[in-house]
Amino acid sequence: MNDEITNELLRNTKKAKPYNRFDIIRKWIPSIIILPIAVYWTLNRGEYGLLDNANLVIHEAGHLFFKFFGKFIYTLGGTLMQIILPSLIVWTFFMNHYRTGVQFSLLWLGQNFINISVYAADAQARKLPLLGGNKVYHDWHYMLTELGILEYDYLVGYFFYSIAIVIFIIVLLLPLLMRD
Repeated sequence: MNDEITNELLRNTKKAKPYNRFDIIRKWIPSIIILPIAVYWTLNRGEYGLLDNANLVIHEAGHLFFKFFGKFIYTLGGTLMQIILPSLIVWTFFMNHYRTGVQFSLLWLGQNFINISVYAADAQARKLPLLGGNKVYHDWHYMLTELGILEYDYLVGYFFYSIAIVIFIIVLLLPLLMRD
């Protein structure tokens, strides 16, 4: 029995990759790439970029998916989809132990939270251009009015912005928290 275990250990040892100093640096490369992107998105909250076009499509699809759950959930559906889709991708990469995928999909989730924070904070002012122009209603104006907290739209916006910053910090420190 001990000979079988010894042989198995020897076979596994031969399969193991040697560990060197570059492996330490290599695991931090995604964080180094992500850092300036996260800082840019954090400092330039509210600027519309290329990724926002994809997020807008996902947001609008969320309304379609949640259409049958009543007006409030239908309205919330756009924001929910902006959170659900990147979260599912994070989960998929996490379950497959692919740290770099988790990092980049979490980065996207954080960017969505910044996007949501801008939209929520605009609830009273309603200055953001909406698809459909003046014919459509502002999601967050409707939801915060229904909840009776419209005057706190800026706090709701900062809440989502804070979540984004926490996500960005987790993304950057993920090499300490998760192994490949």
